[in-house]
Amino acid sequence: QVQVEESGGGLVQPGGSLRLSCATSGRTFRSYAMAWFRQAPGKEREFVAHIRWSGSNPIYAYADSVKGRFTISGDYGQNTAYLQMGSLKPEDTAAYYCAAASRRYASASYYYTQASTFDYWGQGTQVTVSS
Repeated sequence: QVQVEESGGGLVQPGGSLRLSCATSGRTFRSYAMAWFRQAPGKEREFVAHIRWSGSNPIYAYADSVKGRFTISGDYGQNTAYLQMGSLKPEDTAAYYCAAASRRYASASYYYTQASTFDYWGQGTQVTVSS
C-alpha cells in the first residue's frame, strides 16, 4: 500500500507565500508524475501543477490561474513534490492535494492534468488566504 502525505498548509495574508511538501511511503513504485490539485468549498477539484519526468529531466506544467506565482519541484526517483506558492490571493484558498501517477502516457501534457490519471492521493492540506 502507498501513502501520500502533504504538509505545509496554513493561514497566510494576501500577497504572502507558503511552501507545500509531499512525500510517498509504503510500497515502492515508480512515479512518472507528481501533481498538486486543489478543491475549494462548493467547487470541483482542479489541477494546479505537475512535474513529470523525461528520463531524469523534469517537465513542468501549471494551470493558467497560478502560472508565474507558483513553482512545482521534485526529486527524481524519490517520489517527492513541493509547491512554492507566492503572491497568494484569497481565491487560492482551498484544500491542496498531492497525487502520484504510476502509469506513463504518450500524451503526458494532457493526461497529467486530469485527476483520474493519478493513482495515489494524499488527504489534503488546507491553505487559507485571508487578512
